[in-house]
Amino acid sequence: MALGRDPLDALEIPDGTTVEEHDLVVDGDVIVGGQSTVEFGVRGRNVVAGERVRFGGDIEAEGDCRLDMWCDVAGNVLVGDDAYLGERVHVGGQLMVSGDLDIGDDVEIEEGFEANGWIVIRNPVPTLVFYFIVLSQLLRVGETDAADEIAEALGGDAPDDPLVIPRGGDVSDDSWQVSTPAHVGDGCRLHGNVRAKSIDMGADNNVFGSLRARGDIAVESGTRIHGDVTTRGGTVELADGVRVLGDVSCTDLELHEDAVVDGSIRSRGEMRIVRPEAKREIE
Repeated sequence: MALGRDPLDALEIPDGTTVEEHDLVVDGDVIVGGQSTVEFGVRGRNVVAGERVRFGGDIEAEGDCRLDMWCDVAGNVLVGDDAYLGERVHVGGQLMVSGDLDIGDDVEIEEGFEANGWIVIRNPVPTLVFYFIVLSQLLRVGETDAADEIAEALGGDAPDDPLVIPRGGDVSDDSWQVSTPAHVGDGCRLHGNVRAKSIDMGADNNVFGSLRARGDIAVESGTRIHGDVTTRGGTVELADGVRVLGDVSCTDLELHEDAVVDGSIRSRGEMRIVRPEAKREIE
């Protein structure tokens, strides 16, 4: 995750993210901004959610799980290390914690809980949520050096980038909908239409849905889009080996000669076809 900006100002989908049945599976951490909805279950290393986040399935965290106040989990919460639950969190299934449990007032766990370590009843502030609040403030006032030091100190030796869903995001089988830019890594398998301010799609992805943005859309080599690619006022760039099983609609289009569009192409501005050797442009 790049510093120098608000760490929750974009949808960040890391390399290798997959949707398996009804679970969203990543190798690294999962960070969800407040007032978001994730209709999937979630499996990752550490799972962190802001206030009023709703999960439609189970949460499985290899490390810590931190849920801020008013979060709602439809299924079970299984935690490999420590768990932190803010006040009025609701868990529709069981809570199983291998380490310590910090729990706030009026937490409802329908099928009971078990913790192997200490159980403390209070109103904890999730550590990583507090970290992002402090980091955001430092970046806002221009203290980038201090932000870098905090990120290095608290980031640990995490080998993988986190999955980040910005505040107010809505993720389901139907759509990944955010009001921010969206960045998707390589080798992902996603279900649902991606709706964002702009979309930067990596290589060798398989997206079972369409892409729609107000700004630019860039799709890297070898990615397959099972739907339309549409932008209101931006440029669409399709690299070599990209296949769009639908229509493309945009202002300007940059199309590699080895990219394939099964449907129609509507470009209101300039259309460029890129050849790999001479890099000639045909208008």
